[in-house]
Amino acid sequence: MVVIPRPFYLDALKRFKDTGGLVKVIVGVRRCGKSTLLDLYRDALVDGGADPSAMLTLNFESMKLAHIDSAEALVEEVNSRRFPPGRRYIFLDEVQLVPNWQVAVNSLRLDAAYDIYVTGSNARLLDAQLATLLSGRYVTVEVFPLSFAEYYSVAKPGASPAAAFNEYLTAGGLPGQFDIPLEARFQYVDAVFNTIVTKDIIAQQQVRDVDALLKLVRYLMSNTGRLVTAKGVADYLTSSGRKVSSATIDNYLRLLEDAYLFYRVRREDIKGKATMKTNDKFYVVDLAFRSVTQDLGISDLGFLLENVVYFELRRRYAKVRVGKFGAAEVDFVCFSPADGLAYYQVTASMLDESTRQRELAPLQGIRDSYPKTVLSLDTVVQADFGGIRHQNLVDWLLSPSA
Repeated sequence: MVVIPRPFYLDALKRFKDTGGLVKVIVGVRRCGKSTLLDLYRDALVDGGADPSAMLTLNFESMKLAHIDSAEALVEEVNSRRFPPGRRYIFLDEVQLVPNWQVAVNSLRLDAAYDIYVTGSNARLLDAQLATLLSGRYVTVEVFPLSFAEYYSVAKPGASPAAAFNEYLTAGGLPGQFDIPLEARFQYVDAVFNTIVTKDIIAQQQVRDVDALLKLVRYLMSNTGRLVTAKGVADYLTSSGRKVSSATIDNYLRLLEDAYLFYRVRREDIKGKATMKTNDKFYVVDLAFRSVTQDLGISDLGFLLENVVYFELRRRYAKVRVGKFGAAEVDFVCFSPADGLAYYQVTASMLDESTRQRELAPLQGIRDSYPKTVLSLDTVVQADFGGIRHQNLVDWLLSPSA
């Protein structure tokens, strides 16, 4: 098994180590590396002097734990284990499979000796009941598939970054692909995708109109990075001979978000500092899923680049929005508590004069002193346009900071 270091997420967990009253909730799409992250974190704890016998890991995808079918059974399972004196580390993997698990975790949290970590593959893990029971007593660590820097370090350490990036746009960043022979990776990604759709969405959420859901998925895959409304999708499907209501589409969009398959990005009026209520963008959590559902190659290169940049910005900033500036658009407006705002435009190339003006114009109109950057695949770049930085996108992805 190829174990890929995930220092970004390890550091996030280490910041909350030994905060016994605070539950650490690790979320993300199926097979993005949450369980492996727990393995890495346990190793780090042992390296730091923790006693392995003070750790308990329960993976609820295992049939060996089928008897833990209630909150009471979960509490009994943990409390029946014999631990040495002192801190006890409890790891509950895919905990959403246990009915009313929130009640159990809240009860266990009251024992100051327990340091609790849970993982899940559905945003309903953080539902209203959890918010009520654990209000102010949990932190969330959201895990994404491999970044390009992580992918490059494992998949193509000897290749040129540009060549590796071209592969990344179709191969994606699911860590498990590196345990699979190259010729079987497509089938692996397809199996993961189908499991997410059939098990995490259709079965768990009891989806009635499966055909409409699948058509919605294909629509979002082929419209990555474009503005989307539930009504627009419903009208498109209806015109294609598949009548469906906008309310159904809106519900299915939420289910796709809950499974972490797609991420909705709200638009924000840069002048008015208000969040727009319509026309969101959706980015797929891993481009490999697009590869197995769409015969599109990289023909929509600009939108694929946006998809990659969006998730990299999510790693680097606390908040990421699409910016509206008058009639123009800024691809991404980002915020971090330490540095404030930052603006990003993404394009395949800045060499064409009309493209260059289109990308620069919105940034030139923003009258503040926060950083403004255009990212492109150009290998020869003019580094500055009147205070607006121009960077090679691949170099930027491999750089350690924003």
